[in-house]
Amino acid sequence: MKKVPDGKYLLTDNKILVNNKTNKEEVVLNQLIQQRNTSILGYKLRLQMYNLAKKNTDSIFRAKYSANPEKYKRKAKWLSKKQVDRLGKSFWYSGIHSFLTRTGEPPVIINETKAQKSAQRLKAYYFNQGYFDAQTKFSVNYNENKKGNIKYTILTGNPTFLDTISRQIETPVLDSLYLVSKSKSFLKQGNQYKESDFNSERARITSYFRNRGVYNFQQQNIFFDVDTIQPNKRANITINITNQTFKDGDSTKTKPFKIYRIGKVNVFTTDLSSKTKTQNADSVKYKNFNLYSTNKLRYRPRAITNAIFIQKDSVYSDENRALTLRSLSNLRTFNYPKITYVIDTVTQNLNANIYLISKSKFNFNSNFDVTQSNIQQFGIAGNVSVSIRNIFRGAEILELGVRGNIGSSKDLANPDNRFFNISEIGADIRLNFPSLFLPFNTDRIVPKYMFPASVISSGFAKQKNIGLDKENFTATINYNWTPRKGVFTKFDLVNVQYVKNVNTNNYFNVYGSSYNRLNSLAKIYNSDTSILNQNGDGNLSIENGGTDAFINNALNGGYPALNTSSLDYQSIKSINERKTRLTENNLIFASNFSYSQDTKFDLFDKEFYSFRTKVELAGNVLSLIGEIANQPKNAEGVKNIFGLQYSQYVKTEFDYIKHWDLNNGNTFAIRSFFGIAIPYGNSKSIPFSRSYFAGGTNDNRAWQSYSLGPGSSGGLNDFNEANMKIAFNAEFRAKIIGNFNGALFADLGNIWNVLDNETDQTKIFSGIKSIETFALGTGLGIRYDFKFFLARLDLGFKTYNPAKETNQRWFKDFNWTKSVVNIGINYPF
Repeated sequence: MKKVPDGKYLLTDNKILVNNKTNKEEVVLNQLIQQRNTSILGYKLRLQMYNLAKKNTDSIFRAKYSANPEKYKRKAKWLSKKQVDRLGKSFWYSGIHSFLTRTGEPPVIINETKAQKSAQRLKAYYFNQGYFDAQTKFSVNYNENKKGNIKYTILTGNPTFLDTISRQIETPVLDSLYLVSKSKSFLKQGNQYKESDFNSERARITSYFRNRGVYNFQQQNIFFDVDTIQPNKRANITINITNQTFKDGDSTKTKPFKIYRIGKVNVFTTDLSSKTKTQNADSVKYKNFNLYSTNKLRYRPRAITNAIFIQKDSVYSDENRALTLRSLSNLRTFNYPKITYVIDTVTQNLNANIYLISKSKFNFNSNFDVTQSNIQQFGIAGNVSVSIRNIFRGAEILELGVRGNIGSSKDLANPDNRFFNISEIGADIRLNFPSLFLPFNTDRIVPKYMFPASVISSGFAKQKNIGLDKENFTATINYNWTPRKGVFTKFDLVNVQYVKNVNTNNYFNVYGSSYNRLNSLAKIYNSDTSILNQNGDGNLSIENGGTDAFINNALNGGYPALNTSSLDYQSIKSINERKTRLTENNLIFASNFSYSQDTKFDLFDKEFYSFRTKVELAGNVLSLIGEIANQPKNAEGVKNIFGLQYSQYVKTEFDYIKHWDLNNGNTFAIRSFFGIAIPYGNSKSIPFSRSYFAGGTNDNRAWQSYSLGPGSSGGLNDFNEANMKIAFNAEFRAKIIGNFNGALFADLGNIWNVLDNETDQTKIFSGIKSIETFALGTGLGIRYDFKFFLARLDLGFKTYNPAKETNQRWFKDFNWTKSVVNIGINYPF
């Protein structure tokens, strides 16, 4: 309380009583001009920081040495006098107090004048809700310890309800338009009076008229008469819509509004390189559109007109103007399209002039990044790309890119002990079309107001010392469109991926956990020294094929002491099956459809939900080709295409996220996820690239990536994955100080095997019983908001670990030494 002046009082609480009941609604609390100091879980941190700050630090510093000249002389011997004098400006003497003052929050002193204004604002708020007789007052309770609180008392009285609703519209054509939309009015007989409904109705009428040809209409042409001199708290409403006002010399006159139609639609294209910006060197007339260009027109007329929603002889519409601007911008070919309207004095129609400035045909980009991930501790990545616009004169964009990456990983095999032991190089080609690239017209199926687009892409990447030194080829043909705002759909007609493992002999160097388990069993059963390392350490040789030799001997009866029904035999068999699966080449020929919906209005929207679902089918086309060709199965019972076994499966996912705004910078967010991929036909398991993993900075944060599950198996492998995943996340986010935010979270979920060739019961999902194998992680986090992105640090604790014995699962790893630190960018969901 030392920063509260004598005779003043710190505001500790605002209490609002509405009709003798406490009201804590944010919209009501926001009417108060004076708010108490902010707090975190009841503790006023920023106020305490402000109280710690000292004022006049220069005077304090000088007084310190004035009272002790000898101390000044001693310090000046090893520092110059100038440096000693500058200590008063240092962080410890001055800067820290300046920081505490800036970051902290001064005490909120009770001000009765502001309290009176707050009471008036409360009265105005309830008046706008229809409580025309509302009465407000306040009282201040002063305590002896320089603290006090304010109580606001509101008696609302009875609300007023809308009775007769009539209209007075001066322009007859507007009166007819209004009657058509009257049923959608926000003003309904019997509703309680609310000022917000009148504002919404004014905006609705304006939008309705302007989208039906009334080009000059404005909101100020609408006003409401409210007759409250009625018994029983009823109000008669008159909607008044005046004629258009215009200037005639020095006088103001009025005239009826007019519904305008579109006359000419003129499109003016200008090249950035053009020396003249006004003269038109080329012109084309195409389907009621007039196209002009300062140079020879570089576009097929349809490429431009197909993006224009303004049509000749149609009624003027604000919506069509907005759709046209958005559609032209989506072409990524023009700089900031502009549309103006001019009234034709002869026809009295509106001529639309659309101005387009072409972007450069070629655009070069290069990026350089320093990266970090769960596998790669340090990496340097870069890419160079070129975009060629309007390559076929239809506003298409061809993108060519080359990318590369070198990095360091302590987790992967590195026999030469090199720092940069990871590398990747790749090339991509991508062709974008501003429509659905199909041999037939799709306008009736996907109209152009859904902004359809197509992408044909292909890419190749070669990895070195990442896993098994993979070569990856991809090719896609996909279509996407937006049925309505916030809804996005995507259809991959073709999605091909071919993964070739180049260095399969490196398997046990990469997957160290599998090697350690295998090596421990070899020390029990193996007596053949030829398959061991030559250095005499007694371990299985990897480079010389000792691991594979031991597996072959074990599975083919080479060790009499190894019982084929024993757990050790099953463990060796499981290691071999996983090795076979992860080293085999994969050919995935799939199609998929995804749908997403997001109600988030903008980046600052704190209350919204999003939903995403996806269905993928793979291998069916290749299976049909195999059936038609009467292709035989190989010894393993599967069919090959070009000597490769193709994957066949169905995969589906559901992802739901919901955010609630809890006021005062607090937010509560949840996420639920379910995904399953079921192999069938030509496959008994899912390709590694299409499987699920658990743990990590955006998942269950008490476990590292790939370390959780499957089921209760305990994450025995280096990269644990399965074909089914269930996850639930909840997070409470709160503002701390300035741009610093905090979070408390709980993450629940796991991965399992289901309907595939897995035989280990600890990994298999078996219905309700498997609920006990859900993993629960809880923790806390701190975030710093840079406005354009958010840096995040989360600390996760294993609260319930299904990998332990039943009586050891709860809180046994709940301590600081076994916590998991997650560093990420932006929120996890």
